[in-house]
Amino acid sequence: MMFNYINWDISPIIFSFGAFQLRYYGLLFALGFLIGYYIMEYIFKQENIPQSELSNISIAMILGTVIGARLGHVLFYQPDYFLQNPLEILMIWHGGLASHGGAIGILIAIWIYSKRSKRPYLWALDRISIPTALAGSFIRIGNLMNSEIIGSPTSLPWGFKFLRYFDPEQPIDNTIPRHPAQLYEAICYLIIFCILFYIYKKFKDKTPKGLLLGVFLISVFGVRFLIEFVKENQVPFENNMIINMGQLLSLPFIFVGIWLIYNVYVNKKQSKV
Repeated sequence: MMFNYINWDISPIIFSFGAFQLRYYGLLFALGFLIGYYIMEYIFKQENIPQSELSNISIAMILGTVIGARLGHVLFYQPDYFLQNPLEILMIWHGGLASHGGAIGILIAIWIYSKRSKRPYLWALDRISIPTALAGSFIRIGNLMNSEIIGSPTSLPWGFKFLRYFDPEQPIDNTIPRHPAQLYEAICYLIIFCILFYIYKKFKDKTPKGLLLGVFLISVFGVRFLIEFVKENQVPFENNMIINMGQLLSLPFIFVGIWLIYNVYVNKKQSKV
C-alpha cells in the first residue's frame, strides 16, 4: 500500500480581506456555471441558434439551481428548523443546498424559458444536461474542500481523515479514515459529462429527443443512489430510514430517465418500420 489514509485538513477559505472571504466552494460553484455558459455557447453555434437566447437560458439555469437547491434543502432535510427561523432560508452562505431541489428548480426554470423562447422543453433539457453534469462535478469538489457530505468509515488506503469536519447535529469521530464520497461523485459526474458531450458531438442537432436527459438522469442519480451507501447521513432523522433521503429522492429521477430512454428506443424502432 502506498498510504493508509490521507489527513484532510484543508481550509475552505482561499483568502480573506476584512469581512470578505473567497471560498473554494463559491469559486468552484461559479466556475461550473462559467464553463457551462461556454459549453452552451458552443451548442448554440452548432445549431445556428441566436446568441441572444444564451443569456436567457443561462439566467434560468442559475436561478433555478440556486433557488431550487436552497428550497430543496429547507423542505427535504430541515423543515422544522427553517419554519422556526425563516430568515435563515435566505442565508445560503451558511450552507445547505440539495442537489435534488436544484434539479427540480432547473426543470421549472427551463420550462419557463421554453415557453418564452418557443423552444421545445425536451430539446432544452437535453442540452443543459451536458453542462449540468460538469457543474455537479465542480460542486462536489467544493464539498470536499468544505469537508462536508463525508463518507462512512473505511479501511481502504485512500480513506480521508476529515479533520475539519464539525456538525453538532451529526457528531462523528473525525480521526477515523472515511470514504471521500465527494471525490467519488465528482469523478463519476465528470465521466458522465464526457459521455453526454460525446453523444452530442456524434448527433448534434439530430440527437434523439430525450436521449441526453435520459442518460443524465439514470447515470447521475444512479451514481448518487449507490454512493449514498458509503456516506454519513446528513441529518439525524435519516438514521432510522432503510434508505436515506438522498436515495429516496433519486428514485423518481431514475425512473423518468428509464422512461425517456425507452421512448427513444420505441421511436427509433417505429421509424424503421
